Amino acid sequence: MVNRKILDPTSSPWAPFGLQLRRSREALGLTQAQLAKQLGYDHTSVCYIELAKRAPTAKFARLADEALQTGGTLVLMWWQHKHTALIEGFPEFAEHEARATEIRLFEIGLVPGLLQTPAYAAADLAGPVSRGEITAEQAEERLNFRLARQQILQRDQAPQMYVALDESVIRWQLGGPEVLASQLRHLEELAELPNVIMQVVPFTMGALRSLPSAVTILTLPDQSRLAYTETLHRGFLERDRETVAKWGRRYDRLQVDAPTQAASVDMIRAARRDLAT
Repeated sequence: MVNRKILDPTSSPWAPFGLQLRRSREALGLTQAQLAKQLGYDHTSVCYIELAKRAPTAKFARLADEALQTGGTLVLMWWQHKHTALIEGFPEFAEHEARATEIRLFEIGLVPGLLQTPAYAAADLAGPVSRGEITAEQAEERLNFRLARQQILQRDQAPQMYVALDESVIRWQLGGPEVLASQLRHLEELAELPNVIMQVVPFTMGALRSLPSAVTILTLPDQSRLAYTETLHRGFLERDRETVAKWGRRYDRLQVDAPTQAASVDMIRAARRDLAT
């Protein structure tokens, strides 16, 4: 019988990564040696990373995600460990986001990170760099983390997504007309996915807009729910069941009062065409 060392996820900063790596490997029935061969690494490297005796590289995390079909989870965990450029509260939210079976989000002014094109995301991060709020290196870190999060949309069991966008999102020319036009086309393509429902909340809804600020509501595999919102400087993960339920009811009302997905996609397409003229 093989001596299988029990992993303690609290034993070191890299222990959760090692535990997830082992669980994903064993779920596919692979030995450490077999996984190492697929990744182009030696058996010792995989062993030490699983035991948190060696830190993984971004390349290792990416290759392991591909080999183990984990939908970008390991890359997300790697970036979370390198989260010095991320606002307080966001890394914890991203960890839950990666496991969510359902994501409901409402955004004002800015396309949500999960739905951004690389050019749009780069334009968004160029602002705080030019204002001296973050360094170019921190912007690069945030960009890579943001794009890594998007892998959850490509996994085999992608989460069901409900996306409500204030009309300001499709009108604000972040990055200029060309960048926004490409971003709007990307939203149209995302709306064609079977797991995505997209609605635009028009300015004409007025007081019927039931949410005053951006919010994301996650449903986790055990059917529990969490909510997340941000200020300028930090994020807040809301766990109180009554509060999350209240926000959920507001989101339900927003979906009912907003135009249908077909009408919303027409609005997005019209906004994109307006940019060409």
